[in-house]
Amino acid sequence: YALCDRITVLRNGRLVGEHTPAGLPPEALIRAMVGRDLGADAVRRPGGTPDPAAAPRLAVRGLGRRGMLQPVDLALRGGEVLGLAGLLGSGRTELARLVYGLAAADGGTVEVDGRPLRRADPRAAVRAGLALCPEERKVEGIVGELSVRENIALALQARRGLARRLPVAEQRALAERFVQRLGIRTASLDLPVARLSGGNQQKVVLARWLATAPRVLILDEPTRGIDVAAKQDVMHEILALADEGLA
Repeated sequence: YALCDRITVLRNGRLVGEHTPAGLPPEALIRAMVGRDLGADAVRRPGGTPDPAAAPRLAVRGLGRRGMLQPVDLALRGGEVLGLAGLLGSGRTELARLVYGLAAADGGTVEVDGRPLRRADPRAAVRAGLALCPEERKVEGIVGELSVRENIALALQARRGLARRLPVAEQRALAERFVQRLGIRTASLDLPVARLSGGNQQKVVLARWLATAPRVLILDEPTRGIDVAAKQDVMHEILALADEGLA
């Protein structure tokens, strides 16, 4: 609005309209971009709230690494959404990687449901019920040349091991369930995931981890680089998952 003389809106490969900034209020622009009115869909907190007296689902004590992150303590309960905020370089991503075992800590402990993680690696984290949607979805999240179906089934297949291959029919049923639940827009389950929009790619990464029925879901910048409608969809889903008891 500060810079443009003309606003052209495209949606799903089609021209929606051309407008002057003065003739197109922000709410109308968003409606033209996403095809629906988001005002009625404002994010609301579902009815459930975590029990402050409940034992932590995830307990982190003194976790840190020299040159990366000062020791951190935190507790996260089922049904709770805990947000970590900070400037670039403050250690948000580093803490997520330390908890998940993608980086080795100098000291401290991580416990899931009161059981300490004996080994700091992603395989042990997945077995314990941890899931991580990484910050860089194109580099660390999606496997671009694999299909939507294969990407959604990937974490569950990895946990089962190569010897217990998920049948294609089971992969398809799993993918269909999460495509419907998360509103993933794709022409086909067999379409390469690299051809989806950023918001739909992010939903595929989220679906992959939800398929493993995790106990704790770590989301690093889950709404970065996606449009306003997809952002709201992801926020709705996070709150709905918490309402179901996920941490």
